[in-house]
Amino acid sequence: MGISDTDLSTAESGLQEWLALGLHGEMDYMANHGTKRSRPAELIPGTLRVISLRMNYAPPDARDSWQVLAEGGRAFISRYALGRDYHKVLRTRLAKLADKIHEVVAEFEGRVFTDSAPVMEVELARKAGLGWRGKHTLLLSREHGSWFFLGEIYLNLPLPIDAPQPGHCGTCTRCIEICPTRAIIAPYRLDARRCISYLTIELKGSIPLELRPLIGNRIYGCDDCQLVCPWNSFSKIALEPDFAVRHGLDDVSLVELFAWDEAEFNTKLAGSAIYRIGYEQWLRNIAVALGNALTSSEIVAALRSRAEYPSELVQEHVAWALTRHDG
Repeated sequence: MGISDTDLSTAESGLQEWLALGLHGEMDYMANHGTKRSRPAELIPGTLRVISLRMNYAPPDARDSWQVLAEGGRAFISRYALGRDYHKVLRTRLAKLADKIHEVVAEFEGRVFTDSAPVMEVELARKAGLGWRGKHTLLLSREHGSWFFLGEIYLNLPLPIDAPQPGHCGTCTRCIEICPTRAIIAPYRLDARRCISYLTIELKGSIPLELRPLIGNRIYGCDDCQLVCPWNSFSKIALEPDFAVRHGLDDVSLVELFAWDEAEFNTKLAGSAIYRIGYEQWLRNIAVALGNALTSSEIVAALRSRAEYPSELVQEHVAWALTRHDG
């Protein structure tokens, strides 16, 4: 953990420019709150400091990511989503810490956040000394790489602040070069509209045709820029049991997942971050991945079984996938 003040003026100009260029795509929530995102005291009046906290999430015993990505018939799911929904885990931990602070300091007033409000978590964590912003825009730590979640407590106490760390990316550009869709358009600048995490999670409609072949077998998120980062050789396995792999999602076939009905999706993914995209988007993503897999009778049969699924979105992506196999 680390503590920072609330001055995000330097980051605010970069955020406004990013939004003005439309690089946030359909993530309207990034622009909906005016300057509250970059001015903590406007979001929560009375805020003087922000406690930023980091929690490792790399699941133990998960199958090697590169191996899964190399087998086009398997489903790749971003490693942060293989276990229970991190929002609930971190929120509980943060709330307990806030209660402990209140026990010691009666004047304490604060709010906890885990992706639940307009908070510039990476910039706050950088200011708090938890790491530096990498060229892929994620926070990096010399001791923990980037396989961690961030959470915050906004509070009204004038606590001493921690010093930021210098950056250690140097001349390395591996994250930029590895990105399948070239979404990292410059160091520290991401075009979310091209990012596979955005396309498979945030985008609710049709995935652009030119980007579908580049998605490969990634059906929820993308870790390539983290997998290739040298600093992740120092990352640590998660100690939190809730982040362990559930339902074998680290190594499962696309055909098997495509066969899940909606009830099975709801049951198996309850309490998972994946649950929030919904069943229709789940099928859309898998259809694209099946379209990118090597042709087999099993894959073609799976796609044909959903050709008349009662969703225009699913039908469109299934039809596209079928043309990739049998025209």
